[in-house]
Amino acid sequence: MSAYYLGIDVGSASVRAGVFDARGRCLAQSAQAIEQYRPRAGFVEQSSDNIWSQCVTAVREAVKKAGITGEAVRAIGFDATCSLVALGEQGAPVSVSPDDDDDHNIIMWMDHRAIEEAEEIAATGHPALEYIGGQVSPELELPKLLWLNRHRPDQFERAALFLDLADFMVARAVGDLDSRDLDGAHEPERSVCTQVCKWLYLAHEGRWPEDLLERLGLDELMSRPAMQGEIRAPGSRAGTLSPEAAEAMGLSPETVVATGLIDAHAGALGMLGDDPEGSLAVIAGTSACHIAFSHEPCFVPGVWGPYWGAVLPDGWINEGGQSAVGALIDHVIADSGAVEPLMAAAEVAEISHFELLNRRLAALEEERRDELTRHLHVLDYHHGNRSPLADASLKGMVSGLTLDRDLDGLAVRYLATLQAVSLGTRHIVETLNEHGHAIRRLRLCGGALKNARWLKELSDATGLVIELPEERETVLLGSAMLAATACGDHPGLRQAAAAMSATAQTITPDVTRRGFFDAKYRVYRQMHQDQLRYRELMETR
Repeated sequence: MSAYYLGIDVGSASVRAGVFDARGRCLAQSAQAIEQYRPRAGFVEQSSDNIWSQCVTAVREAVKKAGITGEAVRAIGFDATCSLVALGEQGAPVSVSPDDDDDHNIIMWMDHRAIEEAEEIAATGHPALEYIGGQVSPELELPKLLWLNRHRPDQFERAALFLDLADFMVARAVGDLDSRDLDGAHEPERSVCTQVCKWLYLAHEGRWPEDLLERLGLDELMSRPAMQGEIRAPGSRAGTLSPEAAEAMGLSPETVVATGLIDAHAGALGMLGDDPEGSLAVIAGTSACHIAFSHEPCFVPGVWGPYWGAVLPDGWINEGGQSAVGALIDHVIADSGAVEPLMAAAEVAEISHFELLNRRLAALEEERRDELTRHLHVLDYHHGNRSPLADASLKGMVSGLTLDRDLDGLAVRYLATLQAVSLGTRHIVETLNEHGHAIRRLRLCGGALKNARWLKELSDATGLVIELPEERETVLLGSAMLAATACGDHPGLRQAAAAMSATAQTITPDVTRRGFFDAKYRVYRQMHQDQLRYRELMETR
C-alpha cells in the first residue's frame, strides 16, 4: 500500500493542506482563506476557531483532489506562523484584543503593539539574548506577553494557556485541548522550534531563563499551564488524531500527528537536500526568512540564534529576515499612477502584471544598452529592518525619482525595488559569513520562484548560485517530511529531507554585473547611514 502524508501550512492569509507521496511529490493541495482583524494601528489579530475550521475544509478538499481515501494518509505535519494563541481552562479562546472579542485570540507575528516591551527586554542585556542576535523583535512572544500583562491584565489572567500557533494546531489535532484537566495535569506538548526561536527557551541547556522572566514580572507563567508542557524535537510523534479531529477531517483516528515547525523553518526543511551546511535557505514571500545551518553555534549580531535543534535535532541554525519583500514590491506597484494601465495591459495580454513589467524591462534594456537603475536607488526598510540591523524604526528611502508616471517609469522603479530586496539578502549573507558561516549557495522557495527577474537580480546582487527545488511547495513538503518521520517511515529529518527533495534548476550569477552591484551595494549601505544622519539633524534642531 502506498504511503501518503499530509503537510498543513497555516500562513498569514490562508491555511493550505497538501497530500504528498513517499518521493515528496505533491499530488494535490487546497487553500482556504483565513481572517485577519486590525482593531488599532499596529495591531493584527486572528481567530484560532476560524483557522481550525478552514484547516478541516482544506484537508478534506486536498484528500478528495488527490483521489485517495482518508485511511491512506499515514501521518500529518503542521507548520504555522509564529503567532501567539491565548486559551482558557478548557481550551476556549480568550481575547487578546482591545475590543474584548474572545474570538480574536491570536496576536499575529506581524503585530507591532509590543515595540516598547521589546526594547525594554533588549535593554536588560541578559546573557540569553546572545541566542537571539542580541536584539529583541516585537514579533517574539515574550514582548507580546509582557504587553498583555501590562495593558490587559484581565485578559492575561483569564488565559490559562499560551501557545505558538503551530503547537496549537498539533494540540487541537491530537485532542490535548479537549482533555486538559482544570488543575493543569495534562499540558499540550510544544516544539523545540517554536520555543527556542520565539519564546527564548535555551534548548541547548534544556532550561528557561527564569531570572529574566522574574525581572520582567513574567515568572508566574512558569507556575501556570501557560508555559508548561513537554518540549520535543520537530518530527517527533505527538500522538494520533483525536476521534473528533479524525471525523472532522475525514481521516483515520490512527493517523499519526507530528510535532510541528514554524512555517519558514518548514520551508527550510523542505529545501535541505543532503547538504544543509553551506547553503542559505531563503523563504521569500510577503516577508523573507533566511535560515543558515551550522554544526557549531555562530553568534551573529542582529540575526536571531544560534538556535539548537530548531529544525534538525543535531545542529544549530541562525535566522535572518526581511520584514517586507513581496509586500514592498506590491506596494511600489500599487502606489504608482500607472497601476491601472498596467493591470489592464496584463489582462489583455493574458499574463501576470509581473511578467508584463519584466518584458518591458527587457525591451528597455535592449534599447538603452545600460543598467536602468544606475541612478535610481531604493532602501527597502519600509517596514523596518529585521536583520542584521534589527531596527524596526527604520524607514524606506528612494533616491533618483523623476516625474515619470508612465508604464516604463513604473517598470524601472519596480526593478530598483527587486534590486533593493536582493541587496538586503546580500547584507544578511555578508553578516553571516563574517561570524562563522560559509554560505556558498542560496536555496529558494516562496513567491519569488514565480518571478524570473527577481531570481536573476538576487543571484547577480549576491554573487551566489541559486538552487530551485523540484517541488515548489517546499513549506508544505517540509511539513510532510515531519509526518513521514513521526510515523517511522524515515529514521530522522535529515534522511527524510534527502529522500523527499531534489534540485530542479540552478541559476548562476552574471559576472559582468559584479561591478555594478558592488557599487549599488555601497549606495544601499550609505543610504542607511544617511537616514541616521537625517534623524540626528532633526533631533538637534
